[in-house]
Amino acid sequence: MAERGMFGKVLLAGAAAAGAAAWAIAPRSFSDKRDNYVPSIPDVWYAHRGLHDAGSGLTAQYAAESGEYVALARRMAMKAGYGTPECVGPIAPENSLAAFAAACEAGYGIELDIQLTMDGQVVVAHDETLMRVAGDPRRICDLTYDELTRIPLYPTPSHPGCELAEPVPNAVEAPGLVVTPAKPPLGYYQHVPLFSDVLKVVAGRVPLIVEYKIDGSDWTPRCEELMEKGDALLQAYAGPYVVESFHPMAMRWYREHRPEACRGQLIEPLPLGQTDVTYWAAGRLLFNWLSRPDFVACDWRSGGSPQVRLNRALGAVPVSWTVRSRDEVAECDAWFDHHIFESFVPDEH
Repeated sequence: MAERGMFGKVLLAGAAAAGAAAWAIAPRSFSDKRDNYVPSIPDVWYAHRGLHDAGSGLTAQYAAESGEYVALARRMAMKAGYGTPECVGPIAPENSLAAFAAACEAGYGIELDIQLTMDGQVVVAHDETLMRVAGDPRRICDLTYDELTRIPLYPTPSHPGCELAEPVPNAVEAPGLVVTPAKPPLGYYQHVPLFSDVLKVVAGRVPLIVEYKIDGSDWTPRCEELMEKGDALLQAYAGPYVVESFHPMAMRWYREHRPEACRGQLIEPLPLGQTDVTYWAAGRLLFNWLSRPDFVACDWRSGGSPQVRLNRALGAVPVSWTVRSRDEVAECDAWFDHHIFESFVPDEH
């Protein structure tokens, strides 16, 4: 009899733990969505950092399909008025006005990233530094927007279809000696753009997925500044968009200040040994109780994970990042409702 009573207590404790876990990772409720008139994610393919001819995903691994993708990006960018056939370098590098215009011309939605410059301007850029995209080792948060306008993305001798920009002088051996050119380079080039200018280029033609870039797990006044300034620009924008972030507090901010916006939790479920405990827990949606997201965006390999499957069953919309080939789409398509893509031209287009 005593053993039966102990077994019952174990069952009750297990049920309570399971209930607590389900509560912790649950997305926004249907009634909350209804009461706040939350829009759904538009059903289109989303071009990762714009439709680009230099940047993320353009590696030898995906060369079999990326040639068609790069050609489309250049063709659409020129159609939008950027560059000419005579341009030997990239015309539409990732996260540039030309790449976003190219995506609009091709009819794709856009996924992009926003962060702050040293002088508090909201710009569109993914990495913390400019090393990968401009060969410049300096951090964006240490540069003014005026400086960024004089630093070309993927400068010569970068070539169409390249992933990494050539390092500028001193970038590797003496990064502290790298300075901003006094004048912009001659000829055609693209630079890190203002988010406000990107919104003017897109002008509601295609939907946006806007990621708030928050580095690290701390929540600082500068994070609040990014949220307030980014949202102010979006509130003045007439086109369709949704917002997302890896940091649960960013989506918590939207939950508190803009409950009518469709918000998403980005996750990367890395093993505990490869990341800290906070990022590990976030990757398993254990902070959803803070953000109560409408959608979950995760690495395309993680769509079948228990936490993503449970979230989908509870009402969250799953979004993949970043598929880079038809084979990858075929492997993960059953787990996702929407895809963020690059390096290949989707068959459905």
